[in-house]
Formats: sequence, structure tokens, C-alpha cells
Amino acid sequence: MSVPSSPAAPSSRVVIVTGGSRGIGRRTVARLAADGYALVVGYAGHREAAEDAVAEAVAAGGRAVAVRADVADEHQVAALFDAAEDAFGGVDAVVHAAGRMHLAPVAELDLADLDALYRTNVRGTFAVVQQAVRRVRPGGAIVTFSSSVLGLAFPGYGAYAAGKGAVEALTPILARELRGRDVTANTVAPGPTATDLFLDGKDAETVARLAAQPPLERLGTPADIAEVVAFLASPAGHWINGQVLRANGGIV
Repeated sequence: MSVPSSPAAPSSRVVIVTGGSRGIGRRTVARLAADGYALVVGYAGHREAAEDAVAEAVAAGGRAVAVRADVADEHQVAALFDAAEDAFGGVDAVVHAAGRMHLAPVAELDLADLDALYRTNVRGTFAVVQQAVRRVRPGGAIVTFSSSVLGLAFPGYGAYAAGKGAVEALTPILARELRGRDVTANTVAPGPTATDLFLDGKDAETVARLAAQPPLERLGTPADIAEVVAFLASPAGHWINGQVLRANGGIV
């Protein structure tokens, strides 16, 4: 009987974080850096923010580089993984936090906006996961993102929720396709979380109403979600596999 390879110790693990320049992705970079991980901060258009995230990671005790990549472009995604291997020798975990949001009632939705949303959130997930499946080392982890809005069913979120539903459908299939590889695949589905992406366009009354929904009576924070991601990406979370974790303070 074969014995799986032992997962790399946290101090030697290499993690790619897409969308690592802002919001939950950036907080995840800082959280993993505090454990001494080597980080590749993937970003699309916010170079200065990505460089700031790298500086914060290094200050926290990690090693980090920033690499620009459009997650929906398979060639740029492959180059992102190449950069991780060139800089740090391999990849042990991938946290795919890059995403796009567009809100509109279904009847008013511009299908060009739908195409752009799906290009990032669905095609981008497949492009990143495809490389992750090929390259993540034994003992590693793949973490993608959905949203608790699938259960909350807020009006205006139809396109966004449908794309995230695709990510959730992929998760258990991916875990099964990874059989024998000693690599896990899980999805984190945050509830309302105080990020720029979430707060954009919402008035104070709407934010207060959403914050009152969880039994814990507040919005989530990027730090709350980063703790969940850090667990799943670490050897400590390796027995969790093929799951969607709804990190939302108990609203669904």
C-alpha cells in the first residue's frame, strides 16, 4: 500500500493567491505570510496595491512576489504558475480569490456585462483550477470562492449568483478527479463581508440591514474569511475536501 507524501511544513509552503491585491485576497496574503509561507500575489490591474501586499507579506515574515495575470487568459495563468515555480520551486496551495461583481435585475441585465462577469468568475476559475490540478504538489490544497448569496437569493444578484453556482458545482467533482493525488479542493462562500466590492453602491441603511442578519449581528471582515482560507490551505485543514464552507456568521 502506498503512503501519501507528507505535506510540506508551513514555513516551506508556496501559495498562489489570485486577486491578492485587494479585499479578501489581500488579507489572505497577509494571514499566510504570518505563518511564513512564500506567496505569489496575482493581480490584474492594481499593481501598486499588489506591491503593497508584497511589502506587507515580507514585513510579516513571509516571502512574496507580485505577478500580473488575467485569470481568464489561460496563457497568463500558466505564466503565473511558472513564476511561482521559478521563484520558490513549486506550488503547494492555490487560493483563487479574484472575482468580478455586476448587479442588475435579470430583465435589465446587459448580456455584455454577463459575458464579462462569467469570463472572470467562471472561465477564470476553470483556467486557474486547471493549472492548479496539474501543478499543486502532494499535500496541497485548492481553495476557490463562491458566495452565501446563493442561499440568500438577493434580487439583483442573479448573474453573480449563477456564476458562483458553477463554482460550487465544480468543487466536489474536482475533489473526486484529484483522487490519489493527496490534494484537496474546497470552496469558501462568504456572507456579506465589508470589502470595497461588497460595499460599493450600498447606502448606510442597506449595509445596516445586512449587518443585522447574522446571529452575530455584524458584517464579516476580510480577516474572518482569511482565517477560514488559511485553515483550508494548511496541513491542519487537509481532511476537509470537496466542501463548500459558508463563512457567514450563521445567516443560512
